[in-house]
Amino acid sequence: MTDQRPDTTGEQNRRQLVRAVIASAVGTSVEWYDFFLYGFAASTIFAELFFPTSDPTTGLLLALGTYFGGFAARPIGAAIFGHYGDRIGRKATLIITLLTMGVATALVGLVPTYEQIGIWGGILLTLLRLLQGISVGGEWGGSVLLATEWGKSQGGRRGFLGSWPQFGVPVGLVLGYAALQVFQPLDPYWGWRIPFLLSIVMAGVGLYIRLGILETPVFTKLLAENKVERVPVREVIVRNWREIVLSALLRTGQQAPFYIFTVFILTYATRTLGFEAGDVYLYVIVAGVVSLFTVPFWGYISDLVGRRRLYIVGAAAMVGWSFIYWPLLDTRVPALVFLAIVLAAPIHDIQYGPQATFIAESFTGRLRYSGASLGYQLASVTAGGPAPLIAVWLYATYQSSFAIAVYMAICGLISIAAAFALKDRSQNDYAVEYDEVRPTSG
Repeated sequence: MTDQRPDTTGEQNRRQLVRAVIASAVGTSVEWYDFFLYGFAASTIFAELFFPTSDPTTGLLLALGTYFGGFAARPIGAAIFGHYGDRIGRKATLIITLLTMGVATALVGLVPTYEQIGIWGGILLTLLRLLQGISVGGEWGGSVLLATEWGKSQGGRRGFLGSWPQFGVPVGLVLGYAALQVFQPLDPYWGWRIPFLLSIVMAGVGLYIRLGILETPVFTKLLAENKVERVPVREVIVRNWREIVLSALLRTGQQAPFYIFTVFILTYATRTLGFEAGDVYLYVIVAGVVSLFTVPFWGYISDLVGRRRLYIVGAAAMVGWSFIYWPLLDTRVPALVFLAIVLAAPIHDIQYGPQATFIAESFTGRLRYSGASLGYQLASVTAGGPAPLIAVWLYATYQSSFAIAVYMAICGLISIAAAFALKDRSQNDYAVEYDEVRPTSG
């Protein structure tokens, strides 16, 4: 059975697909702009403004601790919004996540510093960071489903479509870095705050686009057939706990290195290698621009060679790159440091491009929002969130980047094992409940 609405057949269906992909990409761009903006500020300016101590490392760890709070909250958001995404629909849930993120980020720009209200400034930051994490926890799954569930239910370019919500990550990365670069020097008090306040404007644009999208055909079909689960989060944990765990482990070799490449590098390149912050910002911005092309490219390639096969190649490449990246950085030669930072992007994207569709395809339609969100966001607690903190600790303990390289390589090996264990459902019908038919591949 397919969606029978007359306004979503033929040309209208193609228009809705284009709108859905744009809405997914724009919405995730706004969400990740907000999320990364906080991470960049936490790595460079929040320690001094909100957590002043006599020991710079302690202040940095405290600032990154609030940063980690956003990651810890992401599985909570996955459970909350996953439930409603599988109950009331993808579109309505995504509107709520976008509004939550926009308001929370704008309020960060209004938090008084330690000098003005003492430790309360840090507490307020932490609470707002938790709201950001909850929002991102619900945003990703819905955006991926909005894009992929408007495509062909079988065959087609599902990997390519699913790469566009991932495309929002480098967009948010570039915009977040660029905004701090432009506004921070303007004023010692308001400069860094302006990019946070602009979030409310960006959220408004994203909201306007999302309001024009119809509900996906897959969820509409579930409603028509009365197959919506009453408590989807509980059901998916009981039925698909293995896929949830494997999805989280799958992300380890991608997410931990990513936050070392984009967050820890700010501290390492400036404090350890002695580079100017502006130069490092520029290098990471260039890497983000490269990802604008390589993320959808690898998503497209996954449609040709299969999600699992490509993912294993990407994770293996990350293992090797771990022992090339740090020696390049430690030369302190600007051209080689630039090369290391920029080349990290396309290598990372071999996993990141097909990742969204690979995970979403692991769950049947009526449980897809909950299952994909939980699996994806659990890695935030085990991999992404701790990564900059672990990197700071490893370098402080061993006084060598080799320890961080070993850590990244171990993460890559974990992803390889998880990819082997997770079924590749690239050829399955996306609109048919998996427990109603025998899987066609795996």
